[in-house]
Amino acid sequence: MKDGSLKLVVCTSSLDLGVDFSPVDRVLQVGSPKGVARLLQRAGRSGHGPGRTSRVTCVPASAFELIEAAAARAAALAGQIEGRMVYQAPLDVLVQHAVSMALSGGFDPDELYGEITATAAYHDLPKERWQWLLTFLVSGGQTLAAYSEYHKLVCRNGRYVVEDATIARRHRMSIGTIVSDNMVQVRYARGGSLGSVEESFIAKLFPGDRFSFGGKSLELVRVHNMVAYVRSTTRSGKVPVWYGGRMPLSSQLAQAVCEKLDEAANDIYRDPEMKFVQPILELQRRWSAIPRLGQILCERITSREGHHLFLYPFGGRLVHEGLAALLAHRLAARTPLTISWSINDYGIELLCSTEPPFTEALASGLFSSEHLGADIMASLNGTELAKSRFREIARIAGLVFEGYPGKSKTARQIQTTSSLIFDVFSRYDPDHPLLKQSYREVLDRQLEHSRLMQTLKNIESSELLVTEPARMTPLAFPLMVDRLREKLTSEKLQDRIARMLAKLEKQADR
Repeated sequence: MKDGSLKLVVCTSSLDLGVDFSPVDRVLQVGSPKGVARLLQRAGRSGHGPGRTSRVTCVPASAFELIEAAAARAAALAGQIEGRMVYQAPLDVLVQHAVSMALSGGFDPDELYGEITATAAYHDLPKERWQWLLTFLVSGGQTLAAYSEYHKLVCRNGRYVVEDATIARRHRMSIGTIVSDNMVQVRYARGGSLGSVEESFIAKLFPGDRFSFGGKSLELVRVHNMVAYVRSTTRSGKVPVWYGGRMPLSSQLAQAVCEKLDEAANDIYRDPEMKFVQPILELQRRWSAIPRLGQILCERITSREGHHLFLYPFGGRLVHEGLAALLAHRLAARTPLTISWSINDYGIELLCSTEPPFTEALASGLFSSEHLGADIMASLNGTELAKSRFREIARIAGLVFEGYPGKSKTARQIQTTSSLIFDVFSRYDPDHPLLKQSYREVLDRQLEHSRLMQTLKNIESSELLVTEPARMTPLAFPLMVDRLREKLTSEKLQDRIARMLAKLEKQADR
């Protein structure tokens, strides 16, 4: 790179390579950056030096990403940049920090409490919760008191220290808060491996739920020791998503996209990107509608597959994942239904073989934000999600030891140990702060509970624009492709898409 012989470097979706030196002239952002701050941060990888100019070129992977590029530029110039979320009192991190301080000569509890409450994350930590944490570290609490390995600290002359050499050694080997998502093997109940999928997807499924994987329709039988046992089925279901390369659209960029669409709805096409995508947006208008600010577009389409319900809140992928599950749960609660869904950053698709009671459910609060926490946890197997999250919390808090170098424990062993502790807490100490933290973080981090709540309130306060197009619209098409991606077997997905596009283009030409 420095002598100029290497002309191009390809980085991961999060730019983990950390290119921070001056020879980089320009960054090529392939696909949407999904956020204004993320685009500016990546642009700053080029021209890295005083007085230099940073340059970034967006390379859209689809027509609608042209809109996102124009929206990101407008938001960046307007200074509409995302803030950083502050985690509220993560006790697992505080447990680890307290043990580290005890290993560094010990600490006075009042002095350390004053120090940690001076930070944004712990500024409102109650003194009672701090006292609980000290008791937990000294004795393991009421549920783990019988196990000496959880007696980490000892109080000597008013200072908390670590005296056990084994505890000190294990802690030093486990310091850190970055925990990667584990993969779950997918196997037939009667033998035969199909591959692996991210645990975050499998954890949302109940036994009996169906999903598409490896070109096959499968039904989940059970999950045990990081293995998902399945059986074949003829009915389609959910499609696994690997989230490493699918970061969600930020709220600032989503708002900027909605503003660009509002301009298009008013026949305003200022940017070159918007002029390029104008024919597709005009087609969207003719076949359905372009949503304006203050409107939520809902498209109801009937096809040979069944009854499609497309909804476009522009809330981002993570929000839409929770929203799709929530709406399916509330619709199915009114009448027995088999619902499959797909999501992207713009909206959701619900597909039913029979017509869902949408109008009746709408009148009785389909988009209500009341009881949101309970409904979303019930619709997505909240206990299993919390158990998966608890494994990370247990690792950070030192409840689970991953092993020494060369003798590390397997993901299955760690999962078994953390699941056992989770079950013990759930049965004998349901108010345990670390247990409650796992449920809270599932809602806040994995399902973006606050953004989902705000999205529901936006839908309730907005005009719901319901259309019934005769065919798939440009906004609906990407959602349908996402659902088909894991479903096709003998026919290539590209061939199916090409045939569908040819049909839609022929209808558009008319």
